[in-house]
Amino acid sequence: MGDQRVAGVLRAAVRVIDPMLELLADRDPLGIKRRTFTDAGTGGSTGSVDTALNAVAKVFDAADTPGTKSWESMTVDQRVNWWVRRVGGISTVAVAFPGIFGVLARRLPLGDVLGFANQAIVLVAVAREYGIDDRDEQVRLLASVLCNRELPVGASVDAPAPQEAAEEEQRGSQRLSRSPFALLSTLWSVTKILRAVTDELDKRPRSRTVYRWLGNLPVVGAVAGYFGERGALVRAAKSGRTWIERRSTSAPVVRKG
Repeated sequence: MGDQRVAGVLRAAVRVIDPMLELLADRDPLGIKRRTFTDAGTGGSTGSVDTALNAVAKVFDAADTPGTKSWESMTVDQRVNWWVRRVGGISTVAVAFPGIFGVLARRLPLGDVLGFANQAIVLVAVAREYGIDDRDEQVRLLASVLCNRELPVGASVDAPAPQEAAEEEQRGSQRLSRSPFALLSTLWSVTKILRAVTDELDKRPRSRTVYRWLGNLPVVGAVAGYFGERGALVRAAKSGRTWIERRSTSAPVVRKG
């Protein structure tokens, strides 16, 4: 499979991933995140709605949600770990679920595609925390870490996606705009896009051998799959940071909000 086809599919995936990350990190339609920068509950309106919003704001702040006061005080390391452990942890549940069927799940590539998609989402989030919003660079990052391909630096990687990937990219963007489950919706859309590069799936960071062996067992396979994929996700994020830092000529740029 040529670099141009892989780049086209990865770019289609990035075009779906970026808006979801912006939704999680930047948008605050009810002003809940903004409330974490004030002394919520002291002074001002004390109505039931205001009290409820203040309570939600405290939960968001305690969870270190992007855009909150606690998020602003976090280092790049802490922010990267948040994406890996919180967001990656949630989507890894979906990645591990096919393991409930044990060895039967191995006859279908669903688990591998979901794992690839999960790692792609977290890697793009890591890139954004380092100030890398350029999609060409994000595609190069994914190609290097997940596909073991080094795309030319400085050249555009805006390659056309295969028809099936391009069509799913459009559907995925529409689905995201109306779905309250942005993360899982994006994971599914990216999974369908990445079916166009199934030959690349085995190149991503994988679960340790012991977890893959346990994954052959019904029911237990789901638990083993979860811990195996969590470990693989951590290694993928570490490789992504190494890739970014190796190419950086200045200190990381911390995104605000």
